[in-house]
Amino acid sequence: MPLVVVGASHRATPIEVRERLAFGRAEVPSVLSGLVEDGVASEAVLLSTCNRTELYLSVPEERHGVDRARRLLALRAGFSPEQATRFFYVHRDRAVVYHLFRVTAGLESMVLGEPQIQGQVREAYRAARETESGIGPVVGAALNRLFQSASSVGGRVRSETSIGLGAASMSTAAVDLAKKIFGSLRGRRAMVLGAGEMSKVTLECLRAEGVDSSVVANRTYERARELAARWNGEAIRFDQFEAALSRVDIVICSTSAPHAVLTRERFRRAVPAGLSKPLCIIDIALPRDVEAAVGDEPNVFLYNIDDLRQIVDANLDRRRAQLPRAELIIAAGVEDFWAWYAALAVVPTIRDLRSRTERVRHDETLRILRRLSHLSAEDQQAIDALTRTLLNKLLHAPTVRLREAAGNGRGTAILDTVRYLFELDDLLDAKAEHEAERADGTPAVKPALAAGDP
Repeated sequence: MPLVVVGASHRATPIEVRERLAFGRAEVPSVLSGLVEDGVASEAVLLSTCNRTELYLSVPEERHGVDRARRLLALRAGFSPEQATRFFYVHRDRAVVYHLFRVTAGLESMVLGEPQIQGQVREAYRAARETESGIGPVVGAALNRLFQSASSVGGRVRSETSIGLGAASMSTAAVDLAKKIFGSLRGRRAMVLGAGEMSKVTLECLRAEGVDSSVVANRTYERARELAARWNGEAIRFDQFEAALSRVDIVICSTSAPHAVLTRERFRRAVPAGLSKPLCIIDIALPRDVEAAVGDEPNVFLYNIDDLRQIVDANLDRRRAQLPRAELIIAAGVEDFWAWYAALAVVPTIRDLRSRTERVRHDETLRILRRLSHLSAEDQQAIDALTRTLLNKLLHAPTVRLREAAGNGRGTAILDTVRYLFELDDLLDAKAEHEAERADGTPAVKPALAAGDP
Protein backbone atom coordinates (compact mmCIF):
# COMPACT_ATOMS: atom_id res chain seq x y z
CA MET A 1 0.00 0.00 0.00
CA PRO A 2 1.23 3.56 -0.66
CA LEU A 3 2.84 5.49 2.19
CA VAL A 4 1.88 9.15 2.65
CA VAL A 5 2.51 11.90 5.16
CA VAL A 6 0.33 14.99 5.40
CA GLY A 7 1.53 17.68 7.76
CA ALA A 8 2.32 21.25 8.72
CA SER A 9 5.47 22.61 10.37
CA HIS A 10 7.20 25.77 11.49
CA ARG A 11 8.65 26.21 7.99
CA ALA A 12 5.38 27.39 6.43
CA THR A 13 2.80 27.50 9.21
CA PRO A 14 2.52 30.37 11.73
CA ILE A 15 2.46 29.56 15.41
CA GLU A 16 -1.21 30.50 15.87
CA VAL A 17 -2.15 27.83 13.31
CA ARG A 18 0.27 25.26 14.74
CA GLU A 19 -1.31 25.78 18.16
CA ARG A 20 -4.73 24.85 16.76
CA LEU A 21 -3.27 21.82 14.99
CA ALA A 22 -1.67 20.44 18.16
CA PHE A 23 -3.19 17.21 19.50
CA GLY A 24 -3.04 16.17 23.13
CA ARG A 25 -1.90 12.65 24.03
CA ALA A 26 -5.45 11.68 25.05
CA GLU A 27 -6.84 12.66 21.62
CA VAL A 28 -4.51 10.48 19.57
CA PRO A 29 -6.30 7.08 19.89
CA SER A 30 -9.64 8.35 18.58
CA VAL A 31 -8.00 10.09 15.62
CA LEU A 32 -5.97 7.05 14.59
CA SER A 33 -8.69 4.47 15.17
CA GLY A 34 -11.16 6.63 13.24
CA LEU A 35 -8.89 6.74 10.18
CA VAL A 36 -8.45 2.97 10.23
CA GLU A 37 -12.09 2.09 10.95
CA ASP A 38 -13.27 4.39 8.14
CA GLY A 39 -11.00 2.63 5.68
CA VAL A 40 -8.93 5.77 5.05
CA ALA A 41 -5.75 4.02 6.19
CA SER A 42 -4.64 0.53 7.06
CA GLU A 43 -1.99 1.96 9.42
CA ALA A 44 -1.61 5.39 11.03
CA VAL A 45 0.73 7.37 13.32
CA LEU A 46 0.17 10.96 14.49
CA LEU A 47 3.17 13.13 15.38
CA SER A 48 2.22 16.38 17.13
CA THR A 49 4.75 18.80 18.67
CA CYS A 50 4.89 22.56 19.13
CA ASN A 51 6.60 22.86 15.73
CA ARG A 52 4.81 20.24 13.63
CA THR A 53 1.71 18.07 13.24
CA GLU A 54 2.00 15.14 10.82
CA LEU A 55 -0.13 12.14 9.90
CA TYR A 56 1.86 9.14 8.64
CA LEU A 57 -0.41 6.71 6.82
CA SER A 58 -0.35 3.47 4.88
CA VAL A 59 -3.37 3.87 2.61
CA PRO A 60 -5.39 1.55 0.35
CA GLU A 61 -6.01 4.42 -2.06
CA GLU A 62 -3.55 7.29 -2.13
CA ARG A 63 -5.70 10.18 -3.32
CA HIS A 64 -8.55 9.38 -0.95
CA GLY A 65 -6.15 9.02 1.96
CA VAL A 66 -4.44 12.35 1.28
CA ASP A 67 -7.76 14.18 0.85
CA ARG A 68 -9.17 12.83 4.11
CA ALA A 69 -5.99 13.61 6.06
CA ARG A 70 -5.95 17.17 4.70
CA ARG A 71 -9.61 17.61 5.61
CA LEU A 72 -9.05 16.33 9.14
CA LEU A 73 -6.18 18.76 9.77
CA ALA A 74 -7.94 21.66 8.05
CA LEU A 75 -11.04 21.28 10.22
CA ARG A 76 -8.81 21.02 13.28
CA ALA A 77 -7.22 24.36 12.38
CA GLY A 78 -10.59 25.97 11.67
CA PHE A 79 -10.15 26.28 7.90
CA SER A 80 -11.75 24.82 4.83
CA PRO A 81 -9.50 22.30 3.03
CA GLU A 82 -8.95 24.87 0.28
CA GLN A 83 -7.93 27.61 2.72
CA ALA A 84 -5.53 25.32 4.55
CA THR A 85 -3.70 24.07 1.45
CA ARG A 86 -0.95 26.68 1.79
CA PHE A 87 -0.04 25.36 5.24
CA PHE A 88 0.15 21.64 4.45
CA TYR A 89 2.72 19.52 2.66
CA VAL A 90 2.32 16.00 1.31
CA HIS A 91 5.07 13.41 0.77
CA ARG A 92 4.58 10.03 -0.86
CA ASP A 93 6.34 6.66 -0.65
CA ARG A 94 10.15 7.02 -0.62
CA ALA A 95 9.85 10.75 0.16
CA VAL A 96 7.91 9.84 3.33
CA VAL A 97 10.83 7.75 4.54
CA TYR A 98 13.36 10.48 3.74
CA HIS A 99 11.24 13.13 5.49
CA LEU A 100 10.70 11.12 8.69
CA PHE A 101 14.38 10.22 8.92
CA ARG A 102 15.32 13.91 8.58
CA VAL A 103 12.72 14.88 11.19
CA THR A 104 13.98 12.28 13.66
CA ALA A 105 17.60 13.30 13.12
CA GLY A 106 16.75 16.95 13.85
CA LEU A 107 17.48 18.20 10.33
CA GLU A 108 13.93 19.56 9.92
CA SER A 109 13.84 21.21 13.35
CA MET A 110 13.70 24.92 14.06
CA VAL A 111 16.96 24.35 15.94
CA LEU A 112 19.25 22.23 13.76
CA GLY A 113 20.02 18.93 15.43
CA GLU A 114 17.89 19.53 18.53
CA PRO A 115 17.57 16.28 20.49
CA GLN A 116 13.99 16.53 21.79
CA ILE A 117 12.39 15.56 18.49
CA GLN A 118 13.76 12.02 18.56
CA GLY A 119 11.96 11.33 21.83
CA GLN A 120 8.80 12.97 20.47
CA VAL A 121 8.84 10.72 17.39
CA ARG A 122 9.38 7.70 19.61
CA GLU A 123 6.46 8.75 21.83
CA ALA A 124 4.16 9.21 18.80
CA TYR A 125 5.03 5.70 17.62
CA ARG A 126 4.45 4.28 21.12
CA ALA A 127 1.05 5.96 21.34
CA ALA A 128 0.03 4.47 17.98
CA ARG A 129 1.23 0.99 18.97
CA GLU A 130 -0.91 1.15 22.10
CA THR A 131 -4.02 2.09 20.09
CA GLU A 132 -6.57 -0.52 18.99
CA SER A 133 -9.28 0.30 16.49
CA GLY A 134 -12.54 -1.61 16.17
CA ILE A 135 -10.90 -3.80 13.54
CA GLY A 136 -7.47 -4.28 15.11
CA PRO A 137 -4.17 -2.44 15.74
CA VAL A 138 -3.56 0.87 13.95
CA VAL A 139 0.12 0.06 13.36
CA GLY A 140 1.23 -2.91 11.28
CA ALA A 141 4.36 -4.17 9.57
CA ALA A 142 5.02 -1.11 7.40
CA LEU A 143 4.85 1.68 10.00
CA ASN A 144 6.39 -0.52 12.68
CA ARG A 145 9.47 -0.97 10.52
CA LEU A 146 9.43 2.67 9.36
CA PHE A 147 9.44 4.20 12.86
CA GLN A 148 11.90 1.68 14.25
CA SER A 149 14.22 2.49 11.33
CA ALA A 150 13.73 6.23 11.93
CA SER A 151 14.79 5.84 15.56
CA SER A 152 17.86 3.88 14.49
CA VAL A 153 18.85 6.38 11.79
CA GLY A 154 18.30 9.34 14.13
CA GLY A 155 20.49 7.67 16.72
CA ARG A 156 23.23 7.04 14.15
CA VAL A 157 23.18 10.67 12.99
CA ARG A 158 23.65 11.87 16.55
CA SER A 159 26.29 9.30 17.49
CA GLU A 160 28.32 9.43 14.26
CA THR A 161 28.20 13.21 13.73
CA SER A 162 28.39 16.21 16.06
CA ILE A 163 25.22 17.76 14.65
CA GLY A 164 23.56 17.60 18.07
CA LEU A 165 26.43 18.98 20.13
CA GLY A 166 26.62 22.53 21.49
CA ALA A 167 24.04 25.28 21.83
CA ALA A 168 22.14 26.15 18.66
CA SER A 169 19.50 28.65 19.75
CA MET A 170 19.36 31.63 22.06
CA SER A 171 17.56 29.57 24.69
CA THR A 172 19.99 26.66 24.63
CA ALA A 173 22.93 29.05 24.38
CA ALA A 174 21.67 30.85 27.49
CA VAL A 175 21.53 27.60 29.43
CA ASP A 176 24.94 26.63 28.06
CA LEU A 177 26.35 29.94 29.29
CA ALA A 178 24.82 29.44 32.73
CA LYS A 179 26.55 26.05 32.89
CA LYS A 180 29.89 27.70 32.14
CA ILE A 181 29.34 30.16 34.99
CA PHE A 182 28.13 27.72 37.64
CA GLY A 183 29.89 24.58 36.43
CA SER A 184 26.77 22.50 37.02
CA LEU A 185 23.13 23.59 37.20
CA ARG A 186 22.03 20.65 39.33
CA GLY A 187 20.22 21.97 42.38
CA ARG A 188 20.14 25.55 41.10
CA ARG A 189 16.94 27.61 41.11
CA ALA A 190 15.91 29.49 37.97
CA MET A 191 13.35 32.10 36.99
CA VAL A 192 12.03 32.61 33.47
CA LEU A 193 10.38 35.88 32.44
CA GLY A 194 7.88 35.31 29.63
CA ALA A 195 5.85 32.28 28.56
CA GLY A 196 6.42 32.11 24.82
CA GLU A 197 8.23 29.55 22.66
CA MET A 198 11.68 30.62 23.88
CA SER A 199 10.62 30.21 27.48
CA LYS A 200 9.28 26.73 26.78
CA VAL A 201 12.57 25.63 25.25
CA THR A 202 14.50 27.34 28.06
CA LEU A 203 12.60 25.49 30.79
CA GLU A 204 13.06 22.19 28.97
CA CYS A 205 16.81 22.78 28.70
CA LEU A 206 17.07 23.86 32.33
CA ARG A 207 15.25 20.74 33.46
CA ALA A 208 17.54 18.57 31.34
CA GLU A 209 20.54 20.14 33.08
CA GLY A 210 19.26 19.32 36.56
CA VAL A 211 17.34 22.49 37.49
CA ASP A 212 14.34 21.04 39.31
CA SER A 213 13.02 24.29 40.79
CA SER A 214 11.79 27.00 38.43
CA VAL A 215 9.72 30.15 38.69
CA VAL A 216 7.72 31.44 35.71
CA ALA A 217 6.52 35.04 35.56
CA ASN A 218 4.34 36.34 32.74
CA ARG A 219 1.96 39.25 32.20
CA THR A 220 -0.81 36.75 31.49
CA TYR A 221 -0.87 34.75 34.69
CA GLU A 222 -2.79 31.82 33.20
CA ARG A 223 -0.05 31.32 30.62
CA ALA A 224 2.52 31.32 33.41
CA ARG A 225 0.50 28.72 35.29
CA GLU A 226 0.19 26.46 32.24
CA LEU A 227 3.91 26.58 31.54
CA ALA A 228 4.93 26.17 35.18
CA ALA A 229 2.59 23.19 35.59
CA ARG A 230 4.15 21.47 32.59
CA TRP A 231 7.60 21.64 34.16
CA ASN A 232 6.55 21.27 37.80
CA GLY A 233 7.47 24.88 38.51
CA GLU A 234 6.00 27.83 40.39
CA ALA A 235 3.96 30.53 38.63
CA ILE A 236 3.98 34.11 39.91
CA ARG A 237 2.38 37.28 38.67
CA PHE A 238 4.64 39.48 36.60
CA ASP A 239 4.67 42.33 39.11
CA GLN A 240 6.07 39.89 41.69
CA PHE A 241 9.20 38.79 39.83
CA GLU A 242 11.47 41.46 41.38
CA ALA A 243 10.73 40.11 44.85
CA ALA A 244 11.86 36.66 43.69
CA LEU A 245 15.30 37.83 42.47
CA SER A 246 17.02 37.15 45.79
CA ARG A 247 15.88 33.51 45.92
CA VAL A 248 17.00 32.37 42.46
CA ASP A 249 20.43 31.76 40.91
CA ILE A 250 19.56 32.24 37.23
CA VAL A 251 17.15 34.59 35.46
CA ILE A 252 16.47 34.15 31.75
CA CYS A 253 14.39 36.90 30.17
CA SER A 254 12.47 36.57 26.92
CA THR A 255 9.43 38.81 27.09
CA SER A 256 8.08 40.85 24.19
CA ALA A 257 7.97 44.07 26.21
CA PRO A 258 8.87 47.19 24.19
CA HIS A 259 11.08 48.51 27.01
CA ALA A 260 13.21 47.27 29.90
CA VAL A 261 11.16 45.50 32.58
CA LEU A 262 14.06 45.49 35.05
CA THR A 263 15.86 48.80 35.53
CA ARG A 264 18.68 49.52 37.97
CA GLU A 265 16.31 51.56 40.09
CA ARG A 266 13.76 48.75 40.31
CA PHE A 267 16.51 46.24 41.04
CA ARG A 268 17.83 48.29 43.96
CA ARG A 269 14.33 48.74 45.28
CA ALA A 270 13.75 44.98 45.15
CA VAL A 271 17.13 44.11 46.72
CA PRO A 272 17.99 47.10 48.94
CA ALA A 273 20.77 45.30 50.81
CA GLY A 274 22.28 43.87 47.63
CA LEU A 275 22.77 40.21 46.78
CA SER A 276 24.73 37.86 49.02
CA LYS A 277 25.31 35.30 46.26
CA PRO A 278 25.90 35.41 42.48
CA LEU A 279 22.92 36.01 40.18
CA CYS A 280 23.27 35.22 36.51
CA ILE A 281 20.85 37.21 34.33
CA ILE A 282 20.70 36.25 30.67
CA ASP A 283 18.59 38.59 28.57
CA ILE A 284 17.60 37.03 25.24
CA ALA A 285 14.85 39.53 24.50
CA LEU A 286 14.95 42.15 21.80
CA PRO A 287 14.38 44.96 22.80
CA ARG A 288 16.28 44.10 25.96
CA ASP A 289 14.35 43.29 29.13
CA VAL A 290 17.12 44.33 31.50
CA GLU A 291 18.80 47.72 31.69
CA ALA A 292 22.55 47.41 31.08
CA ALA A 293 23.35 49.24 34.34
CA VAL A 294 21.93 46.29 36.32
CA GLY A 295 25.07 44.40 35.34
CA ASP A 296 27.14 46.86 37.40
CA GLU A 297 25.49 45.76 40.65
CA PRO A 298 27.56 43.55 42.99
CA ASN A 299 27.19 39.79 42.39
CA VAL A 300 25.14 40.36 39.20
CA PHE A 301 26.42 38.81 35.97
CA LEU A 302 24.38 40.18 33.07
CA TYR A 303 24.56 38.89 29.49
CA ASN A 304 22.47 39.95 26.52
CA ILE A 305 21.69 38.58 23.10
CA ASP A 306 24.88 39.95 21.57
CA ASP A 307 26.95 38.08 24.14
CA LEU A 308 25.24 34.85 23.11
CA ARG A 309 25.28 35.30 19.35
CA GLN A 310 28.88 34.18 18.95
CA ILE A 311 28.12 30.97 20.86
CA VAL A 312 25.08 30.28 18.70
CA ASP A 313 26.77 31.12 15.39
CA ALA A 314 29.89 29.11 16.15
CA ASN A 315 27.91 26.04 17.11
CA LEU A 316 25.57 26.38 14.13
CA ASP A 317 28.57 26.50 11.81
CA ARG A 318 29.87 23.30 13.37
CA ARG A 319 26.47 21.66 13.02
CA ARG A 320 26.03 22.72 9.42
CA ALA A 321 29.43 21.23 8.62
CA GLN A 322 28.01 17.86 9.71
CA LEU A 323 25.07 17.97 7.29
CA PRO A 324 26.76 16.08 4.40
CA ARG A 325 27.65 13.19 6.72
CA ALA A 326 24.17 13.20 8.24
CA GLU A 327 22.58 13.13 4.79
CA LEU A 328 24.71 10.12 3.80
CA ILE A 329 23.52 8.21 6.87
CA ILE A 330 19.91 9.12 6.11
CA ALA A 331 20.23 8.15 2.43
CA ALA A 332 21.64 4.75 3.39
CA GLY A 333 18.79 4.27 5.87
CA VAL A 334 16.22 5.16 3.21
CA GLU A 335 17.70 2.62 0.80
CA ASP A 336 17.69 -0.12 3.44
CA PHE A 337 14.09 0.56 4.43
CA TRP A 338 12.85 0.86 0.87
CA ALA A 339 14.46 -2.41 -0.17
CA TRP A 340 12.60 -4.10 2.67
CA TYR A 341 9.32 -2.27 2.00
CA ALA A 342 9.34 -2.91 -1.74
CA ALA A 343 9.95 -6.59 -1.03
CA LEU A 344 6.58 -6.71 0.75
CA ALA A 345 4.91 -6.47 -2.64
CA VAL A 346 7.20 -9.16 -4.09
CA VAL A 347 6.50 -11.82 -1.48
CA PRO A 348 2.84 -12.48 -2.48
CA THR A 349 3.80 -12.65 -6.15
CA ILE A 350 6.63 -15.11 -5.49
CA ARG A 351 4.30 -17.17 -3.32
CA ASP A 352 1.58 -17.19 -6.01
CA LEU A 353 4.10 -17.98 -8.75
CA ARG A 354 5.41 -20.96 -6.83
CA SER A 355 1.89 -22.08 -5.98
CA ARG A 356 0.83 -21.91 -9.65
CA THR A 357 3.87 -23.74 -10.99
CA GLU A 358 3.82 -26.32 -8.19
CA ARG A 359 0.21 -27.13 -9.02
CA VAL A 360 1.12 -27.69 -12.68
CA ARG A 361 4.17 -29.78 -11.70
CA HIS A 362 2.14 -31.88 -9.29
CA ASP A 363 -0.74 -32.52 -11.71
CA GLU A 364 1.54 -33.37 -14.63
CA THR A 365 3.79 -35.60 -12.54
CA LEU A 366 0.77 -37.43 -11.15
CA ARG A 367 -0.61 -37.91 -14.67
CA ILE A 368 2.59 -39.42 -16.00
CA LEU A 369 3.12 -41.61 -12.95
CA ARG A 370 -0.30 -43.16 -13.51
CA ARG A 371 0.95 -44.28 -16.92
CA LEU A 372 4.14 -45.58 -15.29
CA SER A 373 2.45 -47.54 -12.56
CA HIS A 374 4.69 -50.51 -13.28
CA LEU A 375 7.62 -48.60 -11.77
CA SER A 376 8.64 -49.26 -8.23
CA ALA A 377 7.66 -46.84 -5.50
CA GLU A 378 11.30 -45.83 -5.21
CA ASP A 379 11.51 -44.97 -8.93
CA GLN A 380 8.26 -43.02 -8.78
CA GLN A 381 9.63 -40.96 -5.85
CA ALA A 382 12.80 -40.28 -7.84
CA ILE A 383 10.74 -38.92 -10.74
CA ASP A 384 8.74 -36.73 -8.37
CA ALA A 385 11.96 -35.42 -6.78
CA LEU A 386 13.41 -34.73 -10.22
CA THR A 387 10.47 -32.57 -11.24
CA ARG A 388 10.68 -30.65 -7.94
CA THR A 389 14.39 -30.00 -8.46
CA LEU A 390 13.84 -28.83 -12.05
CA LEU A 391 11.08 -26.47 -10.95
CA ASN A 392 13.18 -24.98 -8.13
CA LYS A 393 16.12 -24.41 -10.47
CA LEU A 394 13.89 -22.76 -13.07
CA LEU A 395 12.31 -20.47 -10.48
CA HIS A 396 15.54 -19.52 -8.67
CA ALA A 397 16.70 -16.80 -11.08
CA PRO A 398 13.23 -15.22 -11.54
CA THR A 399 12.81 -15.12 -7.75
CA VAL A 400 16.16 -13.38 -7.26
CA ARG A 401 15.43 -10.92 -10.09
CA LEU A 402 12.03 -10.08 -8.64
CA ARG A 403 13.58 -9.23 -5.29
CA GLU A 404 16.25 -7.12 -6.99
CA ALA A 405 13.62 -5.28 -9.03
CA ALA A 406 11.68 -4.47 -5.87
CA GLY A 407 14.77 -2.92 -4.34
CA ASN A 408 15.74 -0.75 -7.31
CA GLY A 409 12.30 0.71 -7.97
CA ARG A 410 11.44 -1.36 -11.06
CA GLY A 411 9.33 -3.82 -9.13
CA THR A 412 5.82 -2.61 -9.99
CA ALA A 413 6.09 -3.02 -13.76
CA ILE A 414 7.85 -6.38 -13.51
CA LEU A 415 5.40 -7.71 -10.94
CA ASP A 416 2.49 -6.75 -13.18
CA THR A 417 4.14 -8.56 -16.09
CA VAL A 418 4.77 -11.72 -14.07
CA ARG A 419 1.25 -11.78 -12.72
CA TYR A 420 -0.15 -11.37 -16.24
CA LEU A 421 2.10 -13.98 -17.92
CA PHE A 422 1.47 -16.64 -15.29
CA GLU A 423 -2.22 -15.74 -14.73
CA LEU A 424 -1.60 -15.19 -11.04
CA ASP A 425 -4.57 -12.87 -10.60
CA ASP A 426 -6.75 -15.64 -12.04
CA LEU A 427 -5.27 -17.83 -9.33
CA LEU A 428 -6.41 -15.33 -6.68
CA ASP A 429 -9.90 -15.30 -8.20
CA ALA A 430 -9.99 -19.08 -8.05
CA LYS A 431 -8.93 -19.03 -4.42
CA ALA A 432 -11.66 -16.53 -3.59
CA GLU A 433 -14.27 -18.67 -5.32
CA HIS A 434 -13.00 -21.73 -3.47
CA GLU A 435 -13.28 -19.91 -0.14
CA ALA A 436 -16.81 -18.81 -1.03
CA GLU A 437 -17.76 -22.41 -1.85
CA ARG A 438 -16.38 -23.63 1.45
CA ALA A 439 -18.26 -20.90 3.31
CA ASP A 440 -21.79 -21.52 1.96
CA GLY A 441 -21.53 -25.05 0.63
CA THR A 442 -22.58 -24.14 -2.92
CA PRO A 443 -20.43 -24.82 -5.97
CA ALA A 444 -17.96 -22.04 -6.67
CA VAL A 445 -18.25 -22.48 -10.45
CA LYS A 446 -21.52 -22.99 -12.26
CA PRO A 447 -21.56 -26.48 -13.91
CA ALA A 448 -21.14 -26.52 -17.68
CA LEU A 449 -24.42 -26.87 -19.54
CA ALA A 450 -25.08 -30.28 -21.04
CA ALA A 451 -25.90 -30.53 -24.74
CA GLY A 452 -29.49 -29.56 -25.34
CA ASP A 453 -29.79 -27.43 -22.19
CA PRO A 454 -31.33 -24.00 -22.79
